[in-house]
Amino acid sequence: MQRAAEALQLDVEQRRILESLVRSRTGEQRVAMRARIVLAAAAGKANQAIAHQLKVSRPTVLEWRMRFAQGGVEPLLHDAPRPGRPRVINMRKVKAVVQATLRSKPPAATHWSVRTMAAAQGISPATVQRIWKAHGLQPHRVKTFKLSRDKRFVEKLRDVVGLYLNPPEHALVLSVDEKSQIQALDRTQPGLPLKKGRAGTMTHDYKRNGTTTLFAALNVLDGKVIGQCLPRHRHQEFLRFMRQVDRETPADLDVHCIVDNYSTHKHPAVKRWLKRHARFHMHFIPTSSSWLNLVERWFREITSKRIRRGSFPSVAFLVTAIEEYLEHNNQHPRPFVWTASVEQILKKVSRCKAILETLH
Repeated sequence: MQRAAEALQLDVEQRRILESLVRSRTGEQRVAMRARIVLAAAAGKANQAIAHQLKVSRPTVLEWRMRFAQGGVEPLLHDAPRPGRPRVINMRKVKAVVQATLRSKPPAATHWSVRTMAAAQGISPATVQRIWKAHGLQPHRVKTFKLSRDKRFVEKLRDVVGLYLNPPEHALVLSVDEKSQIQALDRTQPGLPLKKGRAGTMTHDYKRNGTTTLFAALNVLDGKVIGQCLPRHRHQEFLRFMRQVDRETPADLDVHCIVDNYSTHKHPAVKRWLKRHARFHMHFIPTSSSWLNLVERWFREITSKRIRRGSFPSVAFLVTAIEEYLEHNNQHPRPFVWTASVEQILKKVSRCKAILETLH
């Protein structure tokens, strides 16, 4: 018969903490296992019996009994420091690498790489990688941005966001824009299909077979799109598309169109057409703010899912592919839901402006 070891002594608070660690669904399982070992030891069970019950080794039971006896609950929550190779890069060198990354550039280059930084600082590329990772530095990456200089930015922002968040009754809200110069690209060689362990392939070079322009009006409410491909991008084509929108929308509803500031949308002929069709109302987004037009998000969908990886021997094939995508989209529409309020957007713009002013 196994001889039980001396039972561990627990006070009320220690038992409460250990039992909560065992019951926790979000805590680490290794910590819960240590708590189970201590609770079993407190119940007077033999070390071998605890090991058999919890499916761990006897030395593991002895280790956590000892750790608890020496320091209570706290040692169970963290692993003890392990021996390892002594640090060979001091903090002065780490600071030098960080400062050089942030404040300087290598000769004849726009940014540092791990190898150029390693050569400049006299350390290994792997060390540079570890320092950059620890400090969240990624000099090889850059993000683009554009702040609108429109003097009526806030006014236009409130107008457009108001249509998204609080659309008017008995009216349609359409996000309208053009995706111009879509190229009908034909790959020079057939690609290989996708298979296990290998991605599909396509040649990097191509033959241009002409272009088309996709005019699109996204219904903000239900995600359906009115679209038309036309060869050019002028006010004549825009009017032709607006006539199609007029035909395909209920005549008893007002139509609020969110558009950008392209000159086509402000042409005198367009203005005359709008006067004759009083149910159409144009809402212009601020300059350099295409992110505010929801149809741009839909353009991303059709580009990534149907156009970018396609091969089109002629413009007609490209137009057919776009029309097929439009038909499928309207059979299974999914609206894009705008969630950002005007105040949230203005706060973000203010932060960006403050950072730019600080840097410059």
